[in-house]
Amino acid sequence: MAGAHIPNLLTSHNARPLGHGRGRVRRGPDSDEGDEEPDTARARKDKIVQGTDNDANVSRMSAVEVGYLHDPYARLFATVGNQRRFPIINRGTYVRTRAIDKLVEAFLFSQGSTRKQVISLGAGSDTRYFRLMSRERPPDVLYHELDFPVNTSLKIATIQGAPSLRRHIDDPLFVLSTDTELHAPNYHIHAIDLRTLDRAYGQPIGPGKLDHIDPALPTLLISECCLTYLAPETADAVIKHFVGILSPATPAALVLYEPINPFDSFGKVMIANLAARGIVMQTIQKYHSLETQKERLWNYGFVDGGGAEDVDFLYQEWVDAREKKRIGRLEMLDEVEELNLLAKHYCVAWGFREGKSAQEADGKVEAKDEGKGDGKGTSTWDGWRALPGTLRAPPVRENSQSSFTGNNWG
Repeated sequence: MAGAHIPNLLTSHNARPLGHGRGRVRRGPDSDEGDEEPDTARARKDKIVQGTDNDANVSRMSAVEVGYLHDPYARLFATVGNQRRFPIINRGTYVRTRAIDKLVEAFLFSQGSTRKQVISLGAGSDTRYFRLMSRERPPDVLYHELDFPVNTSLKIATIQGAPSLRRHIDDPLFVLSTDTELHAPNYHIHAIDLRTLDRAYGQPIGPGKLDHIDPALPTLLISECCLTYLAPETADAVIKHFVGILSPATPAALVLYEPINPFDSFGKVMIANLAARGIVMQTIQKYHSLETQKERLWNYGFVDGGGAEDVDFLYQEWVDAREKKRIGRLEMLDEVEELNLLAKHYCVAWGFREGKSAQEADGKVEAKDEGKGDGKGTSTWDGWRALPGTLRAPPVRENSQSSFTGNNWG
């Protein structure tokens, strides 16, 4: 499609300056941005990133109102009135949510009642924890959400004022005097600037900041369009920080949702449209394709299997025919070509490791074969291995190839 026919994402998102809620600053060609002090410029850019949670919430609400998603909690976190998104945005929100839900649920409900841990980076107003806990048989999970204090304080205030949310959080519940952190036996909201997990950032986190994370529980990290706002080296440092917290014996995984393909005509316009709103996807130049996303996961240590697929693949392969028929009746979709293009420019990537015994970690014995997570032929990741697009890898043996070549999975 020629560049002139590529849909403007400002229009597709029904974007407008938000002088209320979480604030969105627009800069014109006469802006004096270049004259700003570094701290002022950083604060302004941080405010824009913090405000993207409002965009996500509006999109989620739109998808719920039209009938794509069932989420009785989304409205509780709304900071603006209903704004109907275009069908291509509703469809993208649906596939993104359904794909990540599928990965999270396959993780949490594997191996019977074994307790698991989820760490959601940049969670904002995300409702996944409450949706999980409202199931007839909720999972046994220790759930963590991390975000800027301005976003966590809004979420905590909403929880405190909504009995339908509060009932899903075990007692005793403790909220810091600053109203920016919440801690309970099964649910934690951490107020943190993720950049402080990168030692090079120069502002280390305070002592005990993430003490509630259990290094022994099977753990899933989620970054749903969060790390993409960080410099690539900082994004890498954040994941390596959490991998470093966990015991080598702990099964662990990472799920990413990020934009890709910035170098074709559609990608260039997509990036320009976002930049016009002050939104810069910093990791997209380095992790620009499905292959570079897979390599990224491998380099983080998730070497036992994984995959990366665009939203178009996820819709075709992860959504069954009956569900496609249902959502096809919800609203008229005229922009089929635009939807296909947009779906090729966002992806979900997932990778996992089985965890090593103490002897394996010390190199005294070879790694056990995959699929032997509990010694009975089952694994934390069996549900993931069954998903289309998941590639499997043998364990890395001593003196074997340890770098990603594209053939390590598959």
